[in-house]
Amino acid sequence: MSLNESEPTAVGSYNAQNAVLVLEDGQVYVGQPYGSVGVTFGEIVFATGMTGYQETLTDPSYDRQIVVQTFPHIGDTGVNDEDPESSRIWVAGYVVRDPSPVVSNWRAKGSLDDSLQSQSIVGISDIDTRKLVRHLRSAGVMRAGIFSGDALVGENGAVLPVADLLAQVKEQPQMSGSNLGPEVSTKETYTVEPTGEFEGKDPLATVVAVDLGIKAMTPHRLAERGCRVHVVPMTTTFEQIEAMNPDGVFFSNGPGDPGTADDTVALLRKVLDAGYPFFGICFGNQILGRALGFGTYKLKFGHRGINQPVKDLTTGKVEVTAHNHGFAVDAPIGQTIETPYEQGHYGKARVSHIDLNDNVVEGLECLDIPAFSVQYHPEAAAGPHDASYLFDRFVNLMLSTKDSKEGSVNA
Repeated sequence: MSLNESEPTAVGSYNAQNAVLVLEDGQVYVGQPYGSVGVTFGEIVFATGMTGYQETLTDPSYDRQIVVQTFPHIGDTGVNDEDPESSRIWVAGYVVRDPSPVVSNWRAKGSLDDSLQSQSIVGISDIDTRKLVRHLRSAGVMRAGIFSGDALVGENGAVLPVADLLAQVKEQPQMSGSNLGPEVSTKETYTVEPTGEFEGKDPLATVVAVDLGIKAMTPHRLAERGCRVHVVPMTTTFEQIEAMNPDGVFFSNGPGDPGTADDTVALLRKVLDAGYPFFGICFGNQILGRALGFGTYKLKFGHRGINQPVKDLTTGKVEVTAHNHGFAVDAPIGQTIETPYEQGHYGKARVSHIDLNDNVVEGLECLDIPAFSVQYHPEAAAGPHDASYLFDRFVNLMLSTKDSKEGSVNA
């Protein structure tokens, strides 16, 4: 098939009963509608997890992205009320090979197809997703559109040719340069109280979590370790954070290009300057990288799934981890350096973790201030849980910093 953007790929006939996936480089896939019927656009990416499709769909980091599931059979466990990571489905579109015709799970409250339809998520099924993913690994992720129903029909009642569909795809914005945090961040502050053995007790620590696209499991992981977590909008000021008297500050995952998040970088620098312990994941890792003076860049096809191998450069341990990112931090691996921002303003830092598939930076550690971050998702719903210890590290960092401050006051 041609990769020449000026020449759409030749395909067989299709009609308004089909669904058509069109990539910006001219690749075309004809299948069946799945979920809602209509039109949708976004950056097309692929997720490699065999399980956890409900967590994937409701992850705000997938805002404005069309997600291709590499695992062929999707939907057999239906949907339930326990696994969503937010209040809605965030993906722009959904691509699967074989939707399950039945739902078979004791927790299921309905089918995936019905959930997609009720939330107007346009999808496509019955295409060769293996071929599609191999193409995206070679050509890189790109803009795409899914068309079905009336979206395939022109004003004259005739089915639109591929060239017309492709023109619509090319009118869409690129992911690079997109500032998407405001679309997904909470509009109101809410609090998650300690749970489990800590329920009803005074919190061990108070955390302000800046919502850049946070997943519900993240504050829960902190709450089950005895933390009271105030989840705040990304527009929250440093003075408002200070007023909550936190023991630590957390920056969450989120969608979009970290290069556009200048205000968020400025906020983090105030947090770091004030000496608050800091932990960031995913987008939060990229923001820490920028705050320290490192650059960020877009990956060819990113890391998305729950089976990504990451090496801890401090211990040599390899963890299987959950990822969802298309951008990465550009920092030197294998050396401790002065942070570039204002010639070492934050002292020394080092890359703490790398991805074993492509050597991408997967974590940062500051040596002179209480701050660290990882590019992946230690809250890991639907798994794996190799990296859950990072929440313990953050709690211990907050407690040790608090003890140090109290000791200084008493002295």
